[in-house]
Amino acid sequence: MAPDGHGSEHRRGRTLRNYLIAGLLIWIPIFITVVVFRFLLNLMDQTLLLLPPPVRPENLLGFRIPGLGVLLTLILLAVTGLVATNLIGGRLVTWIEGLVRRIPLIGPVYGGAKSFSETVFTSKGQSFKKVLLIQYPRAGIWSLAFQTSNELEEVQARTDHEVVCCFVPTTPNPTSGFIVMVPRKDVIELDMEVESAVKMIVTLGVVVPKWNKRPPAAPLAPPEAPP
Repeated sequence: MAPDGHGSEHRRGRTLRNYLIAGLLIWIPIFITVVVFRFLLNLMDQTLLLLPPPVRPENLLGFRIPGLGVLLTLILLAVTGLVATNLIGGRLVTWIEGLVRRIPLIGPVYGGAKSFSETVFTSKGQSFKKVLLIQYPRAGIWSLAFQTSNELEEVQARTDHEVVCCFVPTTPNPTSGFIVMVPRKDVIELDMEVESAVKMIVTLGVVVPKWNKRPPAAPLAPPEAPP
């Protein structure tokens, strides 16, 4: 009777563990999504501070409405874009930017942020539009990377190689990482979409995108035999 009782307790324990894991798989994505959206909403709500205190919604209504800053943020972005694309507004923005760039310490930071924004959010370059596979941090170890630039004149001249500037993100936070310059001959360009690569990085490699463009004749490396 003892072995049967022990086996029954073991099955109940395993069933309970499966229930707990199933519950975690439901609640963890919900929790992360809520935290991220809550952070974004609170960040956008800060735009309400641009309004004079007497006309702020919490002062007019007597209570705070979470997420109201999203509407103000969208209006602010649309108005700013409208002004910036106008002939007179564009000249004004150019004059202000030129003034800011001449300020010590602030100018270089603003210039770098401006160049980064133009590269990422416009179609001027190929930055963050290609997913690469490079050997990093040493030969034989492969890492996902994003191409950030391929116009590195001085580096190419001094190394005598055509190099590609790659951003190797950390996981699970892909906003930090390392800049490495790799010879183009050592770079493998993947069919993987940037969004899929980011999802793979954020999930610690658990979510692996399917290779939809795989040629029928492309063989996969056989698994290594255990020692």
